[in-house]
Amino acid sequence: MTAPAGRPMLRRIGGADMATPRIGYLLPTRERVMSAEHATGPLLALAERAERLGFDSIWIGDSVTARPRHDPMTLMAAVAARTTRVEIGTAVLLPALRNPVLLAHQWATLDRISEGRVILGIGSASDVPNIRDEFAACGVPWEARLGRMMEAMRLCRALWSGEAVTWEGRWQVTDAMLGPTPHRPGGPPIWVAGASEKAIARVGQHFDGWFPNGADPGLYARTLAAMRDAARAAGRGAEAITGAAYLTLAIDEDAARADARMNAFLESYYGQRPDVMRKRQVCFAGPAAAARDWLAAYAAAGVQHMCLRFAGEPERQMDIVAGFRDEL
Repeated sequence: MTAPAGRPMLRRIGGADMATPRIGYLLPTRERVMSAEHATGPLLALAERAERLGFDSIWIGDSVTARPRHDPMTLMAAVAARTTRVEIGTAVLLPALRNPVLLAHQWATLDRISEGRVILGIGSASDVPNIRDEFAACGVPWEARLGRMMEAMRLCRALWSGEAVTWEGRWQVTDAMLGPTPHRPGGPPIWVAGASEKAIARVGQHFDGWFPNGADPGLYARTLAAMRDAARAAGRGAEAITGAAYLTLAIDEDAARADARMNAFLESYYGQRPDVMRKRQVCFAGPAAAARDWLAAYAAAGVQHMCLRFAGEPERQMDIVAGFRDEL
């Protein structure tokens, strides 16, 4: 199921060798809290199970009050202590809600605990009423979220350098030095959600990966190509951008049952009509063979790392994906 350490598995597409995409699993932190199951033990057991099955990464979502769930960075530390191989990331963190000096310290420590296995997935937040309320509850002006995110990431990277930092901006830092420094020089990779023209330029110029949840394979391929063009124009090289994707699945041999499960999942998770959410996020509902083909289309579009969210029954669906992932 997995290639030897350091050697990606290859598949043939159009006569060329392509690396098999890395497959990750999103822990159901939101779903557990919605079900009043707040214990962390079952979540850590799922992380260990995913690693045993050969999954390549574990992901954790972020929300304080809009969609309550476990704190992602605290839980990441526990996952890092209970696993040895998988990467561990946020899908996605809202850095605008946090002080970047504290954030840099937390992520440097996480990178040390995991010995270089963490990925910082970030976003600027969807514009819906409960997320605006969340920003207000955290004392963060909604209109400032993008500027805060960008400056926070610049400040984190400066602090991760191990050099003394003086900063004049939204945050005032005077001759501050962070310790510990991250396990990896320069800190963990930063992947960003979003697909607007401005987002394309931001990712190409400043970040390490693209992590959308709403692009079909055709749009994905076009947007990733544009981001890599932006990276080349910035003197970084196309390989600087990892193509990732956040994908939601309900796998069931009974297609009608899979569709009903997906609709119920989306409505309970977001509190909005499922048809609305299906226009905003890419979702699959249907049999295993069709799920394999759906994911393979994303791999062919350039997705190198998939974060899979399952609409219920995580153990069963993990087993299914583990059974076909080498065919992607």
